[in-house]
Amino acid sequence: MAHIELRNITKKFGGHTALTGLNLDIADGEFFVLLGETGAGKTTTLRLIAGLEKPTEGQVLIDGVDVAGWGAAERDVALVLQQYSLYPRYTVRENLEFPLKPKIRRLPDAEIKDRVARAARTLRIEHLLDRKTDRLSGGEMQRVSIGRAIVRKPRVFLMDEPLSALDAKLREALRTELKNLQMQLGATFLFVTHDQIEAMSMGDKVGVLNHGRIIQTGTPQEIYNNPRDTYVASFVGSPPMNLIDGRLVDNRAVMAPMNFELPLSGGTRTSGGAEGRPLVFGIRPEDVYLESGAPVEAQVHDVENHGVEKIVTLRVGDTMLRATVPARTAVAIEQPVRFAWNPEKVVLFDKGSGVSLRHAG
Repeated sequence: MAHIELRNITKKFGGHTALTGLNLDIADGEFFVLLGETGAGKTTTLRLIAGLEKPTEGQVLIDGVDVAGWGAAERDVALVLQQYSLYPRYTVRENLEFPLKPKIRRLPDAEIKDRVARAARTLRIEHLLDRKTDRLSGGEMQRVSIGRAIVRKPRVFLMDEPLSALDAKLREALRTELKNLQMQLGATFLFVTHDQIEAMSMGDKVGVLNHGRIIQTGTPQEIYNNPRDTYVASFVGSPPMNLIDGRLVDNRAVMAPMNFELPLSGGTRTSGGAEGRPLVFGIRPEDVYLESGAPVEAQVHDVENHGVEKIVTLRVGDTMLRATVPARTAVAIEQPVRFAWNPEKVVLFDKGSGVSLRHAG
């Protein structure tokens, strides 16, 4: 398998800069998820590693070797795309055999048969082997295209939004299967997505990409609990983190313009420089509580039922914030309620730069 490193990569297409000073380190055998909105530069990053694009500046290293001069075939990486690259007139078996029958270095028939059988078993498509691929469902076609990557036994799997064309239930099933597959193969996976639930549930590590720059890299837990800035805080998490403008006065959060106050814990306290300056207070919806004796009154603006829980949008003056509460909580729209937050879980961001005070400096 392989260790991948991108060092100070910049990629320009004419006047457009897709990536700027990008550094990325993907450990051998790691499931790394690159998360970003459309246009953030995810696919460009993938194509640079695959050898389909050359960087304007910087180095691409695989196992410590600069592969700048290597073509896509020499890098021994497998690309799985959102669009299934299958031959419609071939059967599933023929599609799986195809990468193993190049003009040069063709594998022995017994080896081809063994690899195809193993891939089909792993992906549970044995019953489809003799079916033409144009007779398959979207989920089956995506399994076959993943199978075409597996049979080659590449050093690296590169996956560009491979699940986004599938329906929600199938996406969930294939998420689990892909993660299990990666652990089974012990392979290095780079998985690109704009779906933060995919990123959080699959990645050993997640890199958040915005406008061609990596904003933060860490485990899903680190990125969720300790976002580096307000962009990561609002992008990762469903529903996203509440972000409320305010100031710190005598270790209390005072929200402008409504001037409601909530206590902060000693753990949230940062250097004295935070006192009085414009801040953004971040709190996850699951750390906002509705309780009768709580310090702040709000109106219920909206209620979403999610089965096991409800997401309640609260309105205090012009400020909106969300609370995740148990499904049994009885709430109605426009009902007055009182709320508090868990002061241990508040993240402070600088209003000007958006950077968390924990990460600043």
